[in-house]
Amino acid sequence: MAPILELKGITKRFPGVLANDHIDLTLNKGEILALLGENGAGKSTLMNILYGLYQPDEGEIFINGEKVVINSPTDAIAQGIGMVHQHFMLIPVFTVTENVMLGNESVKQLGFLDREKAAQRITEISDRFNLEVDPTCYVKDIPVGVQQRVEIIKLLYRDAEILIFDEPTAVLTPQEADELFVIMRLLIEHGKSIIFITHKLREVLEISDRIMVIRRGAVVGETIPEQADKNSLAAMMVGREVQLEVKKTESKPGEVVCSIEDLVVVNNRDEICVESVNLDVHAGEIVGVAGVQGNGQTELVYAVTGLLKNVSGKVNILGQEVTKFTPRQITELGTAHIPEDRQQDGLVLPFSVAENLVLCTYYQEPFSKGVLLQYPVIMENAEKLIENFDIRTPSAATSVGTLSGGNQQKVIIARELSRPIKFLVASQPTRGLDVGSIEYIHKRIVQKRDEGAGVLLVSPELDEIMELSDRIAVMYRGRVLAVVPNKGISKEYIGLLMAGVMPEGPVPTGESVVVEATL
Repeated sequence: MAPILELKGITKRFPGVLANDHIDLTLNKGEILALLGENGAGKSTLMNILYGLYQPDEGEIFINGEKVVINSPTDAIAQGIGMVHQHFMLIPVFTVTENVMLGNESVKQLGFLDREKAAQRITEISDRFNLEVDPTCYVKDIPVGVQQRVEIIKLLYRDAEILIFDEPTAVLTPQEADELFVIMRLLIEHGKSIIFITHKLREVLEISDRIMVIRRGAVVGETIPEQADKNSLAAMMVGREVQLEVKKTESKPGEVVCSIEDLVVVNNRDEICVESVNLDVHAGEIVGVAGVQGNGQTELVYAVTGLLKNVSGKVNILGQEVTKFTPRQITELGTAHIPEDRQQDGLVLPFSVAENLVLCTYYQEPFSKGVLLQYPVIMENAEKLIENFDIRTPSAATSVGTLSGGNQQKVIIARELSRPIKFLVASQPTRGLDVGSIEYIHKRIVQKRDEGAGVLLVSPELDEIMELSDRIAVMYRGRVLAVVPNKGISKEYIGLLMAGVMPEGPVPTGESVVVEATL
């Protein structure tokens, strides 16, 4: 019996880059194939070819043993291929039914949409695959985990047989991730086949049937979970041994470097997204803010760094109230900011790598004298940081907008962590980075803590929060539900708080918990 999918000799070149180098991939019916690789390894390019977004320079695609040509996502869908994107492709003000049928509408006489027929089929799919979705709900009113189920229903509604899951747990709580794995196994039991792209090695070992690793555009290995562990997979991805667990000593908190008092923030739609938040960060400690993406963490960081003005409350940094300060004024106090959106808030894309590396200090000596920039000094600084932070760029003069997302992130990390700071705001600092780079960035954040800086770490990755933080604040719908010490606390306990559930009984650590909000 022929595999349900075969890619043979897939090759894709971009100017100066061989993204895919004669890749062979086989997916069997009823199988979960995990696709692993460091940032820029070529995973996304390969899946974009399969989904019709790119065309290969060489190679062939076979579905059920027959050669096919896929020139667009429409062709891919017609061949039974569907993709669940990391960032959901849903319209919040539409109902579940309207989102699912969009582009594949059921029509009654006189051209009216047959929502009832579509809703009935959605209910049937939901019941069959245990997806538990109400077709009449508006997407904006349902949790993130349920929104992801809507994305899965969209594919099943179009009779997809091959499902591509791109970083599917990035926005989920641990409980929601477990529920997703149950759904994925049920899909397999019903004969579907899945390609699972993730950087979370634990999940690969837990859910996949087979694992394929890509490095620098080529397949470097294939294995099964029973014959692998996290260390061997990481080494295969990066080409060297990787220290996966963060090693850090007990924190020694000093004076308060950031104090947030009764902070209320509204977004550009006049909706309250941060409500009565109180939180302190001390010198020499890392305070992690855990929560599913979209629960006010972004706006909290914007308020602290001067990118968004609060409605009420105060933010004090290093003894000064900065509520009305500009981002530059806050930076000059000794604050560093690794932003969530690197392209919008962290970089000037047309500028060179060298220029982006001095965005915070270009007007100061030695990078300028009066109004004149000192480009030899700027280039020398760039060469040093490119080497120290392993920024993969043709040169320091290259436009930063042409780099991969992971290397753009490294430019920001290098700029912010290479100067003297007393307070670091790190929002998703390892977003888009491979395990080797994550190892390096985690070490640098801990190093800043040990040098006496206070760190406010915001991440949707619970593993990252648990490994780095000394204390954990959990946000849900704009409020800090609780602040707990990271000593013996369980992921399940934090996960319940992330879902808005206050666990019953004593805290697992046996220590006191600061409860900021009551549900």
